[in-house]
Amino acid sequence: MSTDRHNIPPDELTWVKSSYSGTNGGDCVEVAMAAGAVHVRDSKRAEGPAIGVHRHTWPAFLAYITGTDTGA
Repeated sequence: MSTDRHNIPPDELTWVKSSYSGTNGGDCVEVAMAAGAVHVRDSKRAEGPAIGVHRHTWPAFLAYITGTDTGA
């Protein structure tokens, strides 16, 4: 995961609700693609913090947070 700050304000990104988010208003995650990173935020707190993951490390990030990381 990258800790670099990205200079794109969250309101200038196109956010898409994750297909894994529930439909009953529970856990809702939104993602936005940018040139060098994938941004993630809680859709219930759109004005809150978002994280940016470098696009090359996105697959490893997903594997880690979903528990499918094999550690290889």
